[in-house]
Amino acid sequence: MRACLDGEKMGEVVKEEEEGFEEESNSDDSIDGQTSSLISMYAQSGETLDSELVFDQMRVRNVVSWTAMIAGGAKRCSLVNALIAFYGKCGLLDVAWSLFDQMKEHSVVSWNAIITAYEQNDVGSSAIKLFHRMLDEGVEFDYITVVTVISAFARLGALDTEKWVHELVKSKGLECNVSLTNALIDMYAKCESIESARDVFYRLPNRTVVSWSSIIGACASHGRGRDAVEFFSRMKEEGIQPNSFTFTAVLTTCRHSGLVEEGRKHFESMRTEYSIVPGMEQCACMVDLLGRAGQLLEAYEFIENMPIEPDANVWGALLGACKIHGNLEMAEYVADWYLISIPRQFLSTYS
Repeated sequence: MRACLDGEKMGEVVKEEEEGFEEESNSDDSIDGQTSSLISMYAQSGETLDSELVFDQMRVRNVVSWTAMIAGGAKRCSLVNALIAFYGKCGLLDVAWSLFDQMKEHSVVSWNAIITAYEQNDVGSSAIKLFHRMLDEGVEFDYITVVTVISAFARLGALDTEKWVHELVKSKGLECNVSLTNALIDMYAKCESIESARDVFYRLPNRTVVSWSSIIGACASHGRGRDAVEFFSRMKEEGIQPNSFTFTAVLTTCRHSGLVEEGRKHFESMRTEYSIVPGMEQCACMVDLLGRAGQLLEAYEFIENMPIEPDANVWGALLGACKIHGNLEMAEYVADWYLISIPRQFLSTYS
C-alpha cells in the first residue's frame, strides 16, 4: 500500500508530485481539493480500495492528496509515526499535525513523534502543551518523551516549570537514565541553576563522556573555570576518553577564565594523547584565548599553522583581540583576511 512508503521515498515522491503540481494551472486547485477530500472520506470509512482508485485517477497529486491517502492507510499501521517524524524534520508541522490528529488512538510513540516535531522547529511552548495533553489523556510517557520536553523547557528558561518536570522524572524512577540526566544538566545550566546541574551530575551512577562534557560546559558557561578544569581532570582519572565536544567545552572554559597555559596544554593533548584533529571550533577558541591575553603575534602564528583553512570566526576572534589591545596595524591586516573569508564561508554553506 502507498501508505507504507518509507520516509525517504515519500520525500522523493512528494517532491516529484509537487513539481508536477506547480506546472498545472491554478484552476485545478479546487478540483484537487475536492478529490483529496473524497480520498480522505473513503479512507476514513475503511474503503481503502476506493480511496486508492480515486488517488490513481488523479492527474496531479500534491502534498494534500498524499496526506489524505497516507492518513487513511497509515492510521492502521505504525508507519504513521515515522511519517509524523519525517514531516516534522522537514518543517511541515501542519502536515505532521494533520496525520496525528486523524489517528483514532495515540500511542506513546505517536506522542513522542508530534512533540519532537514541534520542539525541533523551535515551538517549545506547543511541545509542552502537547505533553500536558498527553498526561491528561492518561498516556504513560517514557524517557524519550521527557528528554524532548526537557529540551523544550531549556529553550524557554522557566526554572519553576523545569523543577516540576524533574520531580516528574524522579516519581517515575527515570533519574538514573543517562540520556535523560544529560538533558537535565543542560536544562539547569541554560536556566542558570549550576548547583542543580551539579547535583544531578553527582547523583548519576554511570557517567558517560556526554555527562562529563555537559557538566564541564555548564561550569564554563557560568564562569566556573577552575571547576570545569577540575571536572575534566577527574574525567580523565576515571578513564573516560574525551571527544571533540569535551575539548570545545574545556577550551571555552580556558578562554573565559584566561587560563592560557591550561588551554595550550589541553589543545596539544588533543593530538598527542587522543589523536583528535582539532576542528574549527577548537581553533577559534585557542585564537580567542591567546588574543584576549594580548598574545596577538602568537595567535596570528597559530592561524598560519592551522591544519584547516581558517574561517571568519577564527579571523574574527583575532580581529576582536586587535581592537581590544589597540593594535591597529595588525587589525587592518587581519580585517582583510576576515572580509575575504566571509564570502568563501557563505558560499561553502549554500553550495
